[in-house]
Amino acid sequence: MELSITLMGLFVGTLVGLTGVGGAALLTPLLIVLGINPSIAVGTDLVYNSITKLFGVAQHYKQRTINFKLAKYLAFGSIPSAVLAIVTLHAFPSFHEHQETIIKHALGYVMTLVAISIIFRVFFDKLIRPNRFQEMDLNQKKGLTIGIGVVFGFIVGLTSIGSGSLFAIAMLYLFKLKTSELVGTDIAHAFLLVTVAGILNASFGSVDYMLTANLLTGSIPGVLIGSRLSTKVPSRPLQAIMATIILISGIKLI
Repeated sequence: MELSITLMGLFVGTLVGLTGVGGAALLTPLLIVLGINPSIAVGTDLVYNSITKLFGVAQHYKQRTINFKLAKYLAFGSIPSAVLAIVTLHAFPSFHEHQETIIKHALGYVMTLVAISIIFRVFFDKLIRPNRFQEMDLNQKKGLTIGIGVVFGFIVGLTSIGSGSLFAIAMLYLFKLKTSELVGTDIAHAFLLVTVAGILNASFGSVDYMLTANLLTGSIPGVLIGSRLSTKVPSRPLQAIMATIILISGIKLI
């Protein structure tokens, strides 16, 4: 079992390194397929994500490629919303008794949404950018930015999915950022969000630390391998294939 988890981490890490998308959307349902309780799978994935994103934040901080103001506005909405989702699942008996069913169905809908957003980004990117929202000053979009955080933060708290992919899509089309700044800001905000959500899940006993360690053992070298191969392998076809896999998996969970 430990070896299969490590190999899964290697597989997912390599794909993330190659394409930059879909880590949680692949990992959480795979853990459930292996028989991990859905709430444990979500909590473990959040802690795993927090640790992996810490390394990314450190690198982007050195490169000065983080828009802290944008990350702050997103966090104002996303963190309280994620906390609300997690507390609702665990603290209220009516939800807690059916949390496996709720999480599975939520995963299905969110995976479908993530897959569609990836496909849209791959094939229709040029139809959307540039647009008038990108030209607006960030202060003019403060309410919109916090609102995006509220909606997607609740989704992440419920399913662990979307801390990177959904927020990245929103930032791509609503804010005018350099590619490196978009990636850095996305990782910095995601780190804040999944760390708070992971700690809260841990307080409810919904984290398997040995599982997290085994996943990291495989995923860290996987990300390094995938990142090196990314210069030699075209990312768009891979992103389209990953999106298709995520879409099919999501539909099956609905």
